[in-house]
Amino acid sequence: MYAPKHFEVKDQAELLEFIKAFPFASLVTNGTEGLNADHIPMLVHVDAENKVFLQGHIAKANTLWQKVANKADVLVIFQGENAYISPNWYPSKQRDGKAVPTWNYQAVHVKGSIEFIYEVEWKLALLEKLTNTHEQTQSVPWSMSDAPQEYIDRLQAAVVGVEIEVTDIQGKFKLSQNQNDENKSGVREGLTKTKHPMADLI
Repeated sequence: MYAPKHFEVKDQAELLEFIKAFPFASLVTNGTEGLNADHIPMLVHVDAENKVFLQGHIAKANTLWQKVANKADVLVIFQGENAYISPNWYPSKQRDGKAVPTWNYQAVHVKGSIEFIYEVEWKLALLEKLTNTHEQTQSVPWSMSDAPQEYIDRLQAAVVGVEIEVTDIQGKFKLSQNQNDENKSGVREGLTKTKHPMADLI
């Protein structure tokens, strides 16, 4: 990923927090049928040796686990909010015309080696962690124990675990850091006026 110094983020703790905030990932693989992308939520796991892993699951009906070898290199992409930035929002453009359109966004790229996991206890533990993580903001959180055990057993058999040992992590937070203060204020004002939910967030 091309990341000029203005926008590059190197702090691993910050990048892992970003992944936790935006856990829905694009998992890019290169298997027997060429390039492929799957979209799955992933969890960050740091083991006792401080090795970082991404964990998730795919449907067993998804033949990815048959087409990509264990330990194969993969790319996982996490994206946050993004928005178009008009040059008309820069006060400096009104004076000298030296401005062009751009796009602001945040993205984290993770490289690693993938492993497919079939162990029942591992999959159940993952499903419980995923559930607890994403249900915690609910007024009455759903838990796996709310469903009949035979139903859970049947569903876990229909998924394959995915674990990626992280070998490299890169972040790019392109948020107009290369602009002066008046242009940054202009960008904030311009985004506010678009009345787009994504623009409000970024």
